[in-house]
Amino acid sequence: MTTQLERPRWRVLAPLRHREYRLLIGAVALSIFASGMWTVVMALQVIALDNDPTALSLVATCLSAGLIAFVLVGGIAADRLPQRAIIIAVESVNTAVATAVAVLGLTGQLRLWHMAVGATALGVGAAFFFPAYSAYLPRLLPPEQLLAANGIEGMLRPTMQQAVGPAVAGMLIGATFPSLGAVAVAILYGTGLILLIATRPVAQAVPAERPSTHPLADLRDGFRFMVRTPWLLATLLFASGFVLLIIGPLEVLLPFITNARFAHGERIFGFVLAAFGLGGAVGAIAISSVRLPRRYLTVMVMCWGLGNLPLVAIGYTASFAVMAAAAFVVGMTSTAATVIWGTLLQRRVPPAMLGRVSSLDFFVSLVFMPVSMAVAGPLSKVFAVQTIFLAAGTIPAVLGLIAWLAARMPRDEVAHPLNS
Repeated sequence: MTTQLERPRWRVLAPLRHREYRLLIGAVALSIFASGMWTVVMALQVIALDNDPTALSLVATCLSAGLIAFVLVGGIAADRLPQRAIIIAVESVNTAVATAVAVLGLTGQLRLWHMAVGATALGVGAAFFFPAYSAYLPRLLPPEQLLAANGIEGMLRPTMQQAVGPAVAGMLIGATFPSLGAVAVAILYGTGLILLIATRPVAQAVPAERPSTHPLADLRDGFRFMVRTPWLLATLLFASGFVLLIIGPLEVLLPFITNARFAHGERIFGFVLAAFGLGGAVGAIAISSVRLPRRYLTVMVMCWGLGNLPLVAIGYTASFAVMAAAAFVVGMTSTAATVIWGTLLQRRVPPAMLGRVSSLDFFVSLVFMPVSMAVAGPLSKVFAVQTIFLAAGTIPAVLGLIAWLAARMPRDEVAHPLNS
């Protein structure tokens, strides 16, 4: 007899029946919340120490540098070491960093270099966390529940990291002082660590005795698998162009657009970002509440490609309602595609290689995000902002079509059905 929880409309809640997943996602939710708070805590704490934009840029760069420098190493580690142990170790480091910043801040001994070292450690930790988490999830859940699990995480990130976390940190620090914000971050990380320790180890998905190979050989094998797998290679190349085209306009040019077109541009910018995040949460829940589409590669590419077309409206409109609606649609479709993509990696990549492939995917996004943001400003001096948003909205559709045809995705998805 089918239980209420197993009915299609409750499909997104199915992973929560598993104790280990409940503890894991609870820890992940707290960690995401803490990361969202840390963004504000870091900025305001650095400003309190040295009211210079260069100082904040330095600390933020340390976090990004640690992430980019170690993400491929994190993928190798996720395929060589117990993923649960990696996740616990990362959360331990996060807790220690936030606690140290809080204690040093409360005692008046915090210095800028402490913040730089702490940010670097958090970046390195994230580089190990994401590949390990992606590789660990299929060991906890049956294949048919991975889409729902990725949808839950996809809903948590835009709400907890981009909205709730920064908002709570801003209110808390606004009423008190930055070091108290660091205390709150430490408590969140520490509580997440307790939940992770409470999980029980699960059986390894790969043979216990693996041939001893050099880590660089493992990385090479991951690249080889990517190059020899058409749907994977085509999607990663497409994603590279996608990130390069849209991140700069959204992160760099959108604030200037709202300031130029609206009386209260700063507020409008925040509301548009909120619409993007809300759309992401809705897209994650919507796609994870149904079965994985039979034409999963086609749906994924359409969401990323055609779903970006509303960016054109953002470039041209002077209406807040139109701009917010466009941001909502872009957020919804891009997150839905990301949820499908994460599920495909977990279901179609061999478990022994999932950490490396996940880290390659993560590396692509990390590398092209700063490039996109770096070139967006100079490009706006050469081309009209409307033209840049026109390109950002339309070119991904063309790139998606090329990837779809080049990798013969329609034939591939029929030959490898996953709609269970």
